[in-house]
Amino acid sequence: MLAIFLKTLPFFGLIATGYFAGRTRFFTDEATAYLTKFVFYFALSAMLFRFAANLSLAEVLNWTFIWAYLCASTLVYALTTVFSRMRGISWEECAVEAQCAVIGNVGFLGVPMLTLLLGAEAIGPVMMVLAVDLLVFGSVIVIVITGTRDGRIAPGVLLSVGRGLARNPMIVSIGAGFAWSALEWPIPVPMNEFLDLLGAAATPCALFAIGASLASKSAERLSVALWLSGVKLILHPAVVALMALVIFPVEPFAASVMIACAALPVAGNVYILARHYDVAPHRVSTTILLTTAASVVTVSLIIAWLG
Repeated sequence: MLAIFLKTLPFFGLIATGYFAGRTRFFTDEATAYLTKFVFYFALSAMLFRFAANLSLAEVLNWTFIWAYLCASTLVYALTTVFSRMRGISWEECAVEAQCAVIGNVGFLGVPMLTLLLGAEAIGPVMMVLAVDLLVFGSVIVIVITGTRDGRIAPGVLLSVGRGLARNPMIVSIGAGFAWSALEWPIPVPMNEFLDLLGAAATPCALFAIGASLASKSAERLSVALWLSGVKLILHPAVVALMALVIFPVEPFAASVMIACAALPVAGNVYILARHYDVAPHRVSTTILLTTAASVVTVSLIIAWLG
């Protein structure tokens, strides 16, 4: 446990450094936004493209893996929605709270941290988890909120969701990488070195950006945020473990990566959506703060258990 904790500590140390820079206003909100854009559109995209281009989609694509993760996350999503609805809140708020329960920070934290901690072979399972989160649950929240407000799910909503997915740089870079791999073209040396150099910036910049963005978030609705944090950090990985290890037996290493992804803190893009639609943004920001702080211990515990 101590060895794993010491390995994860530098990652969370970078997050803490970003938080300090944002809290002291050395790094402004505008600077954080531009750093996040750099990571999202350039550094992380280069890393994902390079990873995917060196993999075979046929080897990575595992429908048992996808089914296990999708079923587990859907179950947690549904349970969270039911309990949220029992508190008498709107369907829009239920959708946001359910998103907090299942969407971990796989892109900015999971990709760099788990591939370094668990090895390069972890990138395939991590990308499958990321794809399910983006394609399925990233679409569901938009459909539920817009459908609730409009009283129906119009074709325009589905078209808008499709356009959003097609413009997502993480989806585009993974898809382009697998397309390159399918063509069986070797990556030219200058291009490979360029992608390696740019992708190397993803890890420190992404972790710093996470911390700096947390500095601007407020802590409100603590009781609800504590409940959602418990669901995300404990219930979600527990249900994923049950599905991956018992109900839909997945290859042990891939199952370990899946469970580790489920144990990650709530992703920042949940807050972006909550603020965009003006649905419980303070509740989400508090949950992100709590889960990120607690995951220093919980992620280490789970990875140590998996090891």
